[in-house]
Amino acid sequence: MEIRDTIAAIATGLTDSGIGIVRISGENAVWTGNEIFRSPSGKKTLCNGIDHMLYYGYAYDAEREFVIDEVMAVVMRAPKSFTGEDTVEIQCHGGVLVMQKILDAALKCGVRLAEPGEFTKRAFLNGRIDLSRAEAVMDVIRSQNDYALASSVKQLTGILSKEIKRLREEILYQVAFIESAIDDPEHFSTEGYQEVLALKTDVLMNNIRRLIDTAENGRLIKEGINTVIVGKPNVGKSSLLNCLVGEERAIVTDVAGTTRDVLRETVRLGNICLNVVDTAGIRETEDTVEKIGVKRAFEYADDADLVIYVVDASVALDENDREIISFIKDKNRIVLLNKTDLMSKVTEKEIEDLFEEVLKNQLKDASNQSLKVVKTSFKDGSGMEEFEQAVKEMFFREEIQSSNEIVITNMRHKKALEEAYASLTLVKKSLDEGMPEDFYSIDMMDAYASLGRITGEEVNDDLVEEIFSRFCMGK
Repeated sequence: MEIRDTIAAIATGLTDSGIGIVRISGENAVWTGNEIFRSPSGKKTLCNGIDHMLYYGYAYDAEREFVIDEVMAVVMRAPKSFTGEDTVEIQCHGGVLVMQKILDAALKCGVRLAEPGEFTKRAFLNGRIDLSRAEAVMDVIRSQNDYALASSVKQLTGILSKEIKRLREEILYQVAFIESAIDDPEHFSTEGYQEVLALKTDVLMNNIRRLIDTAENGRLIKEGINTVIVGKPNVGKSSLLNCLVGEERAIVTDVAGTTRDVLRETVRLGNICLNVVDTAGIRETEDTVEKIGVKRAFEYADDADLVIYVVDASVALDENDREIISFIKDKNRIVLLNKTDLMSKVTEKEIEDLFEEVLKNQLKDASNQSLKVVKTSFKDGSGMEEFEQAVKEMFFREEIQSSNEIVITNMRHKKALEEAYASLTLVKKSLDEGMPEDFYSIDMMDAYASLGRITGEEVNDDLVEEIFSRFCMGK
């Protein structure tokens, strides 16, 4: 795809802030910047400017010759820029009107307003970055926790790209050998090669499976842990939500059954992102509306990554607790023994014993089911640090932030890896059945193409447009 026009956009948020940046990229970027920017002496200096050096001066409306703002400007000539093209960035005061006027001044010089994600798309099309690194740019911007940021930055540095490139090179080497042996059997012998290819294919499949297996953790890192709070009425579920959010989001009263519908909030618990749903109290009831709320509580808990079971320590356990335990038996669960600031009628041991009693006839491995019980008081916030640590231990390892382990956070990448794995499975099947060599070659090339879709070497224009249309303006 040939790119010849010059584009411009506001690269910072459209809100009042300390600094704003207007970015211009393309073959006329330096000329356009030169028309807008003046040094304190009034001279146009950017055309002769040194690359990657900040220049102080003023932004002008070249058409009407009036000063817009006091600015700093930098020229980054191709190929040493983000897009791989000549680029000028003008740093101004971060008022929306100021940024818009500088952008308008650029547009009057004949440049075009950039589409969402077009700067990053040009970086991809110009070979500065591959598609996986381009997608990591937006993942960095949208990161909501430390784990997501660390994973996105690692992918931005090319750690996934390098692994995919290595896998593709290994596949291509094997395909090249097979094709050479078919075309020139006198010089390339396939004697014993099936055994070699079987071992190579096993290694490739193991490497790809290892990546696929990280995708579930990757989803939790990127999108957050879908969390549902369950418990009997008036145990403190809504108080927990308010405690996590840091404000009075849910109504809290002494009246049982106050929450009848679900409440949703996305909260940060330390460096963990939780997509929290507060549900109606679970109990036997004749109230029609409350029955619907209880039904929804079970439905949301069924789909959750994590169930937080809140128990009132000041009220004895009963059949409603048995029903809840029976339902969440095979879920990731944490029990919060709440209201420990009051006279306790329930101990951690009693909860553990009830779990064991309820589950022993339902799960064969019930004795091996780990149960985390945390004593809390949402009134004074005690126990929340221990709760945060319990969530971390359940879902994440500390090494995620510091190691070189690749975590797949993009579901498009996961799908491509699964397709490559399926193709290699067919190679193994052909080997086991003693099929001719050209069968191996076809399936190996399918795997090669699937992996290429991750880095963008095997994608069509429509997919490229779809991916970059999700980017924010100016990136």
